[in-house]
This record gives sequence, structure tokens and C-alpha cells, in this order.
Amino acid sequence: MHVIADLCLVPLGVGVSVSRYVAACQEVFREAGLEPQMHAYGTNVEGEWEEVFGAIRRCHEVVHGMGAPRISCTLKFGTRTDRSQTRADKVQSVEEKLGQ
Repeated sequence: MHVIADLCLVPLGVGVSVSRYVAACQEVFREAGLEPQMHAYGTNVEGEWEEVFGAIRRCHEVVHGMGAPRISCTLKFGTRTDRSQTRADKVQSVEEKLGQ
């Protein structure tokens, strides 16, 4: 099943800057064959259910392995069965309406 997810993973107990942990998660997604799209407060990722959620689990494992004793993670995700849709399709639909 295809899933589009929005993930915000925040390591706790590691200081103020978390960019190296974000970078590590981006690498995890890429290694899984996914194309993450970062935004100011998280990452969008899409793909097959097992690959996406496996990569999210791996992000937790990697960030803990980097020394983060705790992780707070917010995850939103959606699936649909009525038609195929990508995150780019969703954005394009809104942009088309803005151009009317």
C-alpha cells in the first residue's frame, strides 16, 4: 500500500542543534530508496508502507545510536485506495486552484 507521511523527529537530551540528526535520517531515507523532502519542521516521505515505516524505525535506531537518550516523534500519514496520488500531485492541485 502506498503511503504519504510527514515526520518530525526530535532528539531530546542532545543540546540545541539537531541538524546532524536530521541529516542522519535523510540518509536513512535515501538508503531505503525513498526521496525525502525536508521542510522547516519535518520531512515528507512517500512510498510503500513497509519501506516508509521501516525507514522511520531505522531513523529512531540511528538517532538513538548517535547518543540521543530520548526521541519525540510526530507522524502524520495517509493512504488512499480510490486512486494513485503522490505528494507532488497534492501540491499541484492546490497550486492550480491558486492560479484560477
